[in-house]
Parts: sequence; C-alpha cells; structure tokens
Amino acid sequence: MFQQVPSETLGRSTELPPRGHEDKTIKEKFHRLLIEMVDVRAMLQLDEKVVRRELRAAIDTLFMAHPDLARYREKDRLAQELVDEMVGFGPLEPLLRDATVSDILVNGPRHVYVERNGQIEETRVQFSDDDQLVRIIQRIAGRVGRRIDESSPTVDARLPDGSRFHAVISPIALDGSLVSIRRFTSHSITPQQFVAGGGMSEEMMAFLQAAVQTRLNMVIAGGTGSGKTTLLNLLSGFISPKERIVTIEDAAELQLRQPHIARMETRCENSEGKGRLSTRDLIRNALRMRPDRIIVGECRGEEVFDMLQAMNTGHDGSLTTIHANSAEDAISRLEMLVGLAQGNLPMWYIRKQIACSIDLVVHIQRLNSGKREVTQIGYIVKDGDNIVTQPIFVCRSSEDGNSAKFERSDIPAELARKMNNRH
Repeated sequence: MFQQVPSETLGRSTELPPRGHEDKTIKEKFHRLLIEMVDVRAMLQLDEKVVRRELRAAIDTLFMAHPDLARYREKDRLAQELVDEMVGFGPLEPLLRDATVSDILVNGPRHVYVERNGQIEETRVQFSDDDQLVRIIQRIAGRVGRRIDESSPTVDARLPDGSRFHAVISPIALDGSLVSIRRFTSHSITPQQFVAGGGMSEEMMAFLQAAVQTRLNMVIAGGTGSGKTTLLNLLSGFISPKERIVTIEDAAELQLRQPHIARMETRCENSEGKGRLSTRDLIRNALRMRPDRIIVGECRGEEVFDMLQAMNTGHDGSLTTIHANSAEDAISRLEMLVGLAQGNLPMWYIRKQIACSIDLVVHIQRLNSGKREVTQIGYIVKDGDNIVTQPIFVCRSSEDGNSAKFERSDIPAELARKMNNRH
C-alpha cells in the first residue's frame, strides 16, 4: 500500500514553528508526506481497519525520521487526526464515536452542532477550511457509490453503519458546505421504555399493539426529527413472525426482527443520469412479491397513490410515515400528494380512496425539552364530502412539557367491529 519515499525526504530536518502554529504546520507536512507514500488504489481495496493500522505505522516511521519532533507531546492525537482525515470523517470522527450523539449538523467549516437527548448544542469541532470539508464529503460519497461535485452538488446516502448522510456543497451552499448525519443505533427502544419515558400511556400502547395485530392500516405523522421512524420500528415489532413483510426505504433504518422480511432501498441515478429507482417503483415491485404487509419508511411524493392502492387491495396492516404537524394536516397532505400524482382524479374520489385505505393516523411530536410524545391517535372517517379524524386518544401536555395527560374517547363501533372481525 505504501510506496518508497527517498530517505532524504524522510530525514529532512523540520524546525519547529511557534507553538500557536505547531499543530497545523506539522499536520500539513505529515499529510503531504503520507500522500507521497500511499498507493491510493491499493488503499481503497483494503479493509478500513487494515488501512488505519498501516497508516498509523507509517506515521510512527515519519516521527522516528524526524528527531527534532521528539519533544512534540501531541503525537498520538496528531496521528489519530491524520488517520481520520485520510480514511475517515476527519474532525467528525470523535463525534461519530460518541454514543450519546444522535445527529451531527455541519454549517460550513467553523460551525458543527450535535443533538444529544433531543437538545442541539454547538461543539468545538472545526475543519481547517471548506476544502477539507468538501474532500471528506466527496470521499464519503465515493465510498457508497455516490457522486457530489459542482454539477451535482447534493448527495443523500446510507453509510456502512446504517447512518443517514446528506450533504450540500457550493454553489448551492452559500456559506460553506452543509452536512447532516442521522446516527444509526442498533438498540431499538422497547414499548415499555417508550411508555416509561412518557411517550404515550400503557393503554395507548396496548391499543396500537391490537391495531397492528388486527391488521389495521396506519400512517404515522410528525415533523422532522419527531420520532416517526422510531415509532414505526417499535410498532412493527408487533407483527406476527409468520407474515411476509416487504420494507421500502430511502435509507435503510428499520430494524425488524421477524424472519420473513424482504428489504429494498431506493437508488439515485448514476453519473450518466440512469438507474434511478424511486419509492414508487419499489412499491410496484413489492406488489409482485406476495407480501402480507408493506412498510414504507416515508411517503413524500407520488408514491402515496401506490401506497393507498396497496392498502386497499389485500395488503391490510401496512404502515408508513408522512411529514405533518397534526393528524388533520396528515389528511390534507395525503390529499395534496395524491392530487399531484394523479392530477386527473376528482377530489371526492381521492378522499374516498384515503378513507377506504387508511384506518388510523398516529401523530407524534418532539417537545422543546427534546422529549418525543404521541399527541393523537385518530380514526379516519368519511364525513359527507370530507374526511375527518375521530380522536381516540389525545395527549394534553403542560405548558412546560414536563407533564402530560392522556385522554381516551370511546372506540368507534365501526372500528371495533373491524378489529373484532380480524382478531
């Protein structure tokens, strides 16, 4: 992996700069020497752990070849930063190793934020400049088969550990490149933990468990970062292991434990503008795969129409999520998306399809404290020419968000009959 570098290059004396500039100067010098030593093609073909080990050994060799750096006390830290820079996420590596971080948000080279326990805070992490940030973005994108440059300045991808990665660079990003990383966690929250954390009452959880097991079609609605995928993952755990489940996601995040699962992930177009497979394409494929249920990670476009068709043609118990600020807004958004997908359909027909296809809307939100809370479980009913959600459970939170009261209404007779018939 490493090419031979002339001994005079390794042995050339380096006069230590003033302490304030020492880190940057030494790092730049060693980075340049490592680039000269590394066979990039060979490095890309090796396992990352092997590359890290070999790079660390090369850095130790460089330090030994420069006796004047013997007094440099930050050798271990500098070596780690150089390795992270060449094969990892650079300055973001410590944040990715921090299990308490759920989101990493980069607003240019000087401002890096993280979310911990639902609260966003700025860190001391910085990049040397935007060029360094762009190099790391391009390396990450390249590893997962994606491309990002001035002609295609955005990228959305799933990292090898399952984390969701999104980046925007110039000319779209005006004040420095932007990065969002939604961390993947292998530890799914249990129903008991969700209830204990105040996310919903035990009665609400028992009702949703019964709703899943009696194969009601369900839409989980909420804003960005509200916990929609977390709740979807939790509820999917109530599905029988005897059923065949097909999952469709933009970036695979669901962690279903059932044995009979067919997982699919959308694909962006390649550098030639070909090969794109959308959620809508995959839903149509899923219908040919004899699924008992279809789970779509998120409906945000024309695929809503196909999802409704699937729910209404024998795939009872299907689940999906949608961005909306309330259960009522979720219905309006569904109407809009179906209208955009099938512009020739009259509104009365769209509303009929929604009412026939979806049984429940579950709305979840994130409070200012960072806590996630289910605010409403509503049953969709037709009311003349309109659709309304009939609340079954409603959460009344205190102004400070520290306490909540969950109120229940009677289960509609029609819904009770449907659940009893499918039990």
